[in-house]
Amino acid sequence: MKTFTANEAKTRFGEFIDRAQREPVRVMRHDRVVGVMVSAEDYEEMRAFYADRLKRSMTESAEIAAESGLTEETLAELLSDES
Repeated sequence: MKTFTANEAKTRFGEFIDRAQREPVRVMRHDRVVGVMVSAEDYEEMRAFYADRLKRSMTESAEIAAESGLTEETLAELLSDES
């Protein structure tokens, strides 16, 4: 992964964008990573991956809750508890 300082990313922005189309590009400021630029395609793939992972986790949690006897009524009661 190529690394640019924040100043290099600013002054060589065209190169920075072109490189991000091929691979993620790390941006450093004061010797620490402050960001990573990826292509729009990679970003959308990451979003889809994490959305799918969240959906699967939520489905699994709902199944476990149902198997344990949690009903919508019990859940509503638990969530409305103001104590």
